[in-house]
Amino acid sequence: MLIVSEETCQKVVTRKAAYDAVEAVFGAMARGDAWNFPVVREAIGHADALYGFKSGFDRAGLTLGVKAGGYWPHNMDRGLTNHQSTVFLFDPDTGQLAALVGGNYLTAVRTAASSAISINHLARKDARVLGMVGAGHQAQFQLRAAAEQRDFERVIAWNYHPDMLPSLGKVAAELGLPFEAVEREQLGAEADVIVSITSAHDALLMKGWIKPGTHIACMGTDTKGKQELDPELVAAATVFTDEIAQSITIGETQHAVAAGLLAEDDITPIGMVINGDHPGRTSDDEITLFDGTGVGLQDLAVASVAARLAQEQGEAAEVAL
Repeated sequence: MLIVSEETCQKVVTRKAAYDAVEAVFGAMARGDAWNFPVVREAIGHADALYGFKSGFDRAGLTLGVKAGGYWPHNMDRGLTNHQSTVFLFDPDTGQLAALVGGNYLTAVRTAASSAISINHLARKDARVLGMVGAGHQAQFQLRAAAEQRDFERVIAWNYHPDMLPSLGKVAAELGLPFEAVEREQLGAEADVIVSITSAHDALLMKGWIKPGTHIACMGTDTKGKQELDPELVAAATVFTDEIAQSITIGETQHAVAAGLLAEDDITPIGMVINGDHPGRTSDDEITLFDGTGVGLQDLAVASVAARLAQEQGEAAEVAL
């Protein structure tokens, strides 16, 4: 069995490697070659933590496993990231445990990869202004990945706690992009691409603020009750997602569907665009939306890459069971 540490994952898994792995598994899901199992996600009644399991099988990539972990909201006070997880990979031929892989960095980089995939496949080619809603730890990963998908000329951002925005501004400066903190209405009026990555439970972006042709990657809503967008904005957009079943139950579309503004049949798996079975954006005025709920197969895909690269590069520890 291989053991791949957090430090090793950061060393061997690049943004490109994560992007390629997630794009491939989204395509496999759309073809019916990979599927996620039901998610378990519960409040444990201690430390205000949410804990759960995401699992699945990629028959095309022969990847089987489970990600265990969750969200500990007070971890930052301890100098730790709030999201904590570990990925267990199993040999699909025998069921034996094949690898134990740190999941914290991989969760961040695979989430950023999925929004980047949506930008690459759905945003207008002439998109020049990137809007960021949220400025937490994950937002920095999102900004770096998003910036690689178009020739952006500047970044504008809003966060509920404005004092957190300078850290995001430093990332933009490293990327050579001018950065400006703005109000949400201005962000909606100016941004060609918007990435929202918050833990909000109320709409942060309203339909009337968003200009035609915008692409929105909504990445923060992954639990029942969470919300980042006005349901009318969701209903007005052409909607894509990682997995429809998750999108309508715990993703951003849950609210528009519950209000009768959007039907399940109105939502398209992003894998269909990747595979060439759906055109994606069809006009420059169309508002496109990617509801990134986060599926277990994303974690398994990047963990499999981490295990393979770590073994090839002599960075994995190997122990006998």
